[in-house]
Amino acid sequence: MRAAVVGIRGIAPSESERALFARLPPAGVILFRRNLDGPETLAALVAELRALLPEALLFVDQEGGRVQRLGPPLAPALPPPGLLGELHARDPAAALEAAGLHAAAIAATVVAAGLDVTCAPVLDVATTETTDAIGDRALADDPATVARLGRLVVRTLALFGVGAVVKHFPGHGRATADSHRTLPVVAAERDALTARDLVPFRACRDAPFAMTAHVLYPALDPERPASLSPAAHRLLREEVGFRGVVLSDDLAMGALTGPPEVRVRAARAAGCDLVLWCDGDPVATRAVLEAAGEADARVVRRLARLRAGLTRRRRPLPAAAMAAELARRLAPHHG
Repeated sequence: MRAAVVGIRGIAPSESERALFARLPPAGVILFRRNLDGPETLAALVAELRALLPEALLFVDQEGGRVQRLGPPLAPALPPPGLLGELHARDPAAALEAAGLHAAAIAATVVAAGLDVTCAPVLDVATTETTDAIGDRALADDPATVARLGRLVVRTLALFGVGAVVKHFPGHGRATADSHRTLPVVAAERDALTARDLVPFRACRDAPFAMTAHVLYPALDPERPASLSPAAHRLLREEVGFRGVVLSDDLAMGALTGPPEVRVRAARAAGCDLVLWCDGDPVATRAVLEAAGEADARVVRRLARLRAGLTRRRRPLPAAAMAAELARRLAPHHG
């Protein structure tokens, strides 16, 4: 098993992708809108990926709001996570109930699609200058609120056998630039990061996955963004106490430079257990899988335990029912 999660180009694996996965099987495959052409096509794709890669996990970005790859007509639209934080400021009890429904609806969508892991929740603590690339994807601007709601999301997803990926460590909330396009720089001192940005990650340190940020924090490492920084990974492991699987953000993003294999080797050397490459480009995907190397035995065991848990997962109510109940609960607060 290669230490990578990769995307594919179309609604079914190509012949070259099938041959590549047979030779260099990734630890996971992540699906995007380009892979989703309807319920029957999705079911066929999932079945083929299961047959090709029986030990792999299937990932998707399913946060609600702007980031929900499984949307109408495949699944009901869900509100952005930021609404939950707004509600928490007025009515914490109602917000916790709504967050549980929101997470359950995400889980129902993921389970119905036959997938395993959602890259959520976003644990970035928002500021008045947070880039629009994060925006209302962030739960709140208060670290304790993000921690409380984020932990509930992780636990609710786990209840239904869906793996959570908390992101973007050590926090993208202070960044004013979009790491999809350029490298953001966050000038906060380490003590400030500890007191604010790390709070939700400590609260969710038992999540199965954590995703690192393509953001430069000079107080941690003056030369390398967190995804490529050994210092940032030590912070995640030693100060936060995270013991799950560390996944890089998409290494194809504009924040990073250099060929795919250079990016992959830097992320792996820094401490990423798995690297993420999403664009589905066949040449780049081959380079990524070749450069990633074999996943560590510890990671393979963790992934196997997660797969075993999926077979025993509790079946959620239909996503449409959960979404409708969520809308009913939110209506009095946003009418």
